[in-house]
Order: sequence, then structure tokens, then C-alpha cells
Amino acid sequence: MYLDSAYIAKYYVNESDSAAVRRQIQRAAHVCSSILALVEVTCVFHRHVRERALTAAQGQALTDLFRTHVEFGVWNLVAMTEQLLLRTASLVRNLPRRVPLRAGDAIHLATAVELHEPEIWTKDRHLLAAARHCGLTGKSV
Repeated sequence: MYLDSAYIAKYYVNESDSAAVRRQIQRAAHVCSSILALVEVTCVFHRHVRERALTAAQGQALTDLFRTHVEFGVWNLVAMTEQLLLRTASLVRNLPRRVPLRAGDAIHLATAVELHEPEIWTKDRHLLAAARHCGLTGKSV
């Protein structure tokens, strides 16, 4: 099961669909993402602190817990290599002009393709739309 960073963050923070995301993650035999999630998930925690949904102490505790989970292999995060970034650039180059895609989302798509994952789990509508152009099924809870 390939997750974008927002879905990993939902494992830790309570948002509207967090419970459903947690259930999907718990059912999965294998969960993976890009190492980009290390930064993106930490930024989600920071945003929650900035918006006062979490205290600074809670944000730090979640960041520490997430990093511990990464170290112990709860999240299988795949390294970004030069080769992967070149493939990402090619993927974006070959997308139809009408498909908007941000750089981080493109890295997630290329990583999922590289891992031969059939699906990518996200709530991001642009990522869901781009997935089918990359041979992936976009899934959302």
C-alpha cells in the first residue's frame, strides 16, 4: 500500500477522515512511501501547531513518534535517488497539459511506479487525477 504523506500524517493527527485512513493502514500487509514523507509529515505537524490544533509539545511528541516509527520500519520509506528524480521529470514531461501536478506529488507518483505498486492512496484530487496517467489506481477513503 503506497501512501502519500498526508495519509501518513492522518495516522497521527485527527482530521475528518483519519479514522478511515487508520483502518486502511491497519489492514495493509505492507505500507510504503517516499522518503519525502519524512519532511512533509513533519510539516503537517508544524502546521497543526501553527494553527493551534496541537500544542508545541504535542507537535514535538508526534514528530518524535513518527521518526521512531520510521527508524523501526513501521513506514517503509524509499530513498530519492538521482535516477528516481530523472524518472519523475520524465513522468511530468509526459503528462497531458491539462493535468496539474506539484513536484512532491510527482515524486510520490514516480516512487509508487518504481515500486510497482498498483495503487496510490491520497485525498489530493490532482494526485488522484494524475495517477491514472501513470498506470496507477488512485484510491481514497
